[in-house]
Amino acid sequence: HGLNFVLEHLPQLVEKYSANMIVVNGENIDNGKGLTLDQSKKLFAAGVQVITTGNHIWDNWASKPVLYKDNRVLRPMNYPQGNIGMSYKIYNLPGTKIDVAVLQLQGRIFMPLIDCPFRAADNVLKRITQKTNIIMVDFHAETTAEKMTLGWYLDGKISALLGTHTHVQTADAQLLPKGTAFITDVGMCGAHDSVIGMDKSVSVNRMTLGTAHKYEPAMNDLKISGVNVIIDGDTGQAMSIKPFSEPNFVRSFSDLI
Repeated sequence: HGLNFVLEHLPQLVEKYSANMIVVNGENIDNGKGLTLDQSKKLFAAGVQVITTGNHIWDNWASKPVLYKDNRVLRPMNYPQGNIGMSYKIYNLPGTKIDVAVLQLQGRIFMPLIDCPFRAADNVLKRITQKTNIIMVDFHAETTAEKMTLGWYLDGKISALLGTHTHVQTADAQLLPKGTAFITDVGMCGAHDSVIGMDKSVSVNRMTLGTAHKYEPAMNDLKISGVNVIIDGDTGQAMSIKPFSEPNFVRSFSDLI
């Protein structure tokens, strides 16, 4: 339902924000975990240029063909060597000489024990900066401290560090001193009458009973959350970052069918 909502209203957002490039995080699209080929094709057909993911991309076997077949779908770079998938994409804005790099990294605090995102960033940026100085990073991490630390670490080296994974849009969008746009979490697209997209009663049962209960996506109060980042095409520095959470295009998923 969240995917259908995004597909329905993406043209309005592109027009409203005069977007030259659209990046979405798609790790939860397939009923909460993962992304299928059909779903990725729908997003690309709607005008999305790059899809990032995260740790849940590995929870769904249907996601592996997506990573294998389409280099526009990214997974975090700092998983050990041997895993399939690309971790960054350089996209040329049509009709221009401007190349935009999108890189994905993942945190380690309260997350799988993978390679260091700081060292991974250092290594790959040496290659990326030879091709473009416009670099967006999706940092998929659990804690605010780790996201903020990487933001400060990469300030001036990238155009934007945009946090994902925790689903709740944060109130700390800012331009760091050396020209990097930062936000701890861009927020989620889906049902906000929920617990991070999950049916509230399921979440209550999981928390109060301490046992597993089947994940059920919530349906009501659909919103599209994200950020609009404006970047100087010459310097690669961010000029502004503005979060949005577009409310109540329709009240619930049932209104779409």
